[in-house]
Amino acid sequence: MAVKIKLCGMFREEDIEYANEALPDFAGFVVMFPKSHRNIDIRTAQKLKARLSPKIKTVAVSVNADVHEFAEFARQGIADILQCHGNEDEEYISELRKLANVPIIKAVKVTGENDYTDSKGADFLLLDSGTGSGVKFDHSLIDAEKIKVPFFLAGGLTPENLAEIAEKFKPYAVDLSSGIETNKVKDREKMIKAVRAIRNL
Repeated sequence: MAVKIKLCGMFREEDIEYANEALPDFAGFVVMFPKSHRNIDIRTAQKLKARLSPKIKTVAVSVNADVHEFAEFARQGIADILQCHGNEDEEYISELRKLANVPIIKAVKVTGENDYTDSKGADFLLLDSGTGSGVKFDHSLIDAEKIKVPFFLAGGLTPENLAEIAEKFKPYAVDLSSGIETNKVKDREKMIKAVRAIRNL
């Protein structure tokens, strides 16, 4: 099965234009997380979603958000998928599923000392080095056969190293944010190059 690609952290209209040109499988919005410079509110997310190609699924990403407020992004048709990037437990994910009725991604920091295979009842795992830090973790810690749900692979991915890493680990999808930015804003060339690298596998 072909590896999919998610470009995360869209927060400007230009980002959407670039995404529509590059045509990744998923575009991510960081919401309800003011610590991130990519954070957007529900109205901005709505406007950006309206401009996004219907060929691209949207993922709302948040960290330990209020479950009812987070579910609204799915209920209002802004997010096709919700991504939990904090300490959300099985109870939280179960409640979110009841409220939102969309697929859920659970992000896990891979350290080698933790159980990165526990999805907490989510549909997908996302293996990362932290909270969207853009830092590459030791990929040799991953044993893909132990992971029982499809997984996204993030953390330090760039258009240059993407193809090699995707071929080696064969994740369901790869996920880039800072790796497709220049000076903290999305870079059209990098976005197009990243998607092309995956499509050419």
